Amino acid sequence: MTHPQKIAKLFAAAVIATSSLTVAHAQDARSINNWQDPYGLTWMNGDNKLCWQDNFWTPATASSEACGLPVVAKAEPAPAPAPAPAPAPAPAPAPAPAPVPVSEKVTYNADAFFQFNKAVLLPAGKEKLDDLATKIKDINLEVVIATGYTDSFGSVAYNQKLSVRRAEAVKAYLVSKGVPADKVYVEGKGKTDFRVDPKSCKGTFKQQVECQAPNRRTVVEVVGTHMVTK
Repeated sequence: MTHPQKIAKLFAAAVIATSSLTVAHAQDARSINNWQDPYGLTWMNGDNKLCWQDNFWTPATASSEACGLPVVAKAEPAPAPAPAPAPAPAPAPAPAPAPVPVSEKVTYNADAFFQFNKAVLLPAGKEKLDDLATKIKDINLEVVIATGYTDSFGSVAYNQKLSVRRAEAVKAYLVSKGVPADKVYVEGKGKTDFRVDPKSCKGTFKQQVECQAPNRRTVVEVVGTHMVTK
């Protein structure tokens, strides 16, 4: 076989292979312009380094990366979304307003009773005054007023003096318990402001004296202030 005949035969085989390739890939979405055999294998040169290609060949129509098909870079996975920022801490509650100390008026009262025609404190009266002296220590003392009274027996003048002595007996006792003497004022009202109406007391003299026992008294009033928070 002459050399021209060999070339013609090779060209004819190429045409047939190209036709077969076109038919084999009719349904392929991508055109391939490398020569392939009927089984889809690309024709290579003798050392399998070069691929045979037709006149329409472009890198995009190469049969494989080995034949010049561009390498498609794999898409990098989308970065994971950044974690949501931690919620801001709740603001600290506003501090409660500090308690404001204010001065509040206080008044205490106590009664001390006496025997007939006497200005000597009875034990029950001392107990009441002890309790009052304790309360006074917890306040800002302004004044203590001790007012003495008598029953209806005797003259007005005598009972006036007796009522003052009873008030002074109470003052002396409170001062002995620590109450400032200059804060304690005394006065006598004699036979006035009866708690028991003398006319309601009947019977013997002794019975009438016992009936009027509530009238023989010293009334103690304490006025002061103490600090409270509001």
